[in-house]
Amino acid sequence: MAQPPEDPFVVAGSGGVVLGEARTNHEGRRALLLVRGLEDTNELRALAITMGITIVETVVQSGHSDPRTYFGKGRLEDIADEQNSTMTGHPWEAVDLVIIHTNATPRQLVGVSQALGVEVWDRVRLLLALFTAHASSVEARTQVRIAQLQSDRTILRELANQQTTGERAGYGGGGITALQGVLANLNRELTNLRRRQKKQANAQREHRRQRRRSGAMTVGFVGYTNAGKSSLFQHLSGKKVLVEDQLFSTLETTVGRMEKSPRILLADTIGFIDNIPNATLSAFKSTIAEAIDADLTLLLLDTSDPLPELQRKLETTRREVLERQEIEPDLLEEQRSPLVVLTKIDKVTGPQYRAVVDRLDLLGFHDHVPVSSMTGEGMEALQHVIRERLFGHPVLVHIHPPTPTSPDASERIVSEVYAHGMVEEDVRSEGGLMTLKVWIATSKQAQLLDRWKGRIDIK
Repeated sequence: MAQPPEDPFVVAGSGGVVLGEARTNHEGRRALLLVRGLEDTNELRALAITMGITIVETVVQSGHSDPRTYFGKGRLEDIADEQNSTMTGHPWEAVDLVIIHTNATPRQLVGVSQALGVEVWDRVRLLLALFTAHASSVEARTQVRIAQLQSDRTILRELANQQTTGERAGYGGGGITALQGVLANLNRELTNLRRRQKKQANAQREHRRQRRRSGAMTVGFVGYTNAGKSSLFQHLSGKKVLVEDQLFSTLETTVGRMEKSPRILLADTIGFIDNIPNATLSAFKSTIAEAIDADLTLLLLDTSDPLPELQRKLETTRREVLERQEIEPDLLEEQRSPLVVLTKIDKVTGPQYRAVVDRLDLLGFHDHVPVSSMTGEGMEALQHVIRERLFGHPVLVHIHPPTPTSPDASERIVSEVYAHGMVEEDVRSEGGLMTLKVWIATSKQAQLLDRWKGRIDIK
């Protein structure tokens, strides 16, 4: 059996917090995948491929996972012996990482790492490593670092529980062990990062308030990772964003205006994946809020997924994103319910699409819009539905010429209509009558009618 590493800090995917630096490039690494039973490993493999990690072999053990070491002690000894005896040309040559196909406990991560003598990740730590590699903005890096440190802290606490002695000369002093010193440093960094994140969240909240005060309406995108959110955002807004056929290529919020609809803002946010722990998800709360607090939320589904996968991803998004968040009561009203958007319809046949629609009907989702960001199919219909959800049906606003009792210039009223609505047609007659076809919220209509009684008719 492999001997535990002399340095107890190189364990369990510590994310570099105790190694002095965080490794962000894992391209070319070779890994073993440990799996209990007949679990589907396709999603985890896709995550590994996105990071450039090659899974050289999947090692399977039946039965329930060991609470201490995930695999049984004997099986881990066999793996360690095989790893130590590898020669040139062996499939396990240069393997320096073991991935556990579960959200492992700190005890399991430390146990497997000590038994095999290599770095060990579970599903959560694989996600965090991917997040670290993809984080590009200050907002994303802050969120990822917080999630990573929270995860690292659980590992260090487990090590501290196991290690009752072993002070390092010259480190800490005053009877403080090396691990306790690292934990203290980690907690200080977490405090500073949370303070920074709070400022970022407050700034984002203020931006949302300003947009609402200006009369702009916001549409937020949510969905499973790689559901096509960024592609749809780019197609609707014309704004260039990172679009890749990879998991978690978007980690921060991007806001842009919908083309031909200057009063409508679109917010592209992070995708989600099944069974994200609460502590990890909470680090991205400010990003999620941009989509959840929007005037309309689009819930995107990849139509090309097999039906069981589509249903699983739909339920995951609803559970992880919509139901876990602290949503204001008014967001739960019928008019604020999410609109399902079926993406990538260019990749499915007619019968496949009808099967997806039938499955959604069975699940209670009767209102959905099919689109393809590749061909543009369904985009105009989606824009129309978005406008209807936000403003209702378009109305005709008739503005009559000034009168002695209402001398305000007609252009002033027109300016107000443009400021609070989305004008589709603007017709001026010789007699001074102006007719505007406009998408405008009912509340704004009432304000206009009350302010300029007798000057405005809305039909």
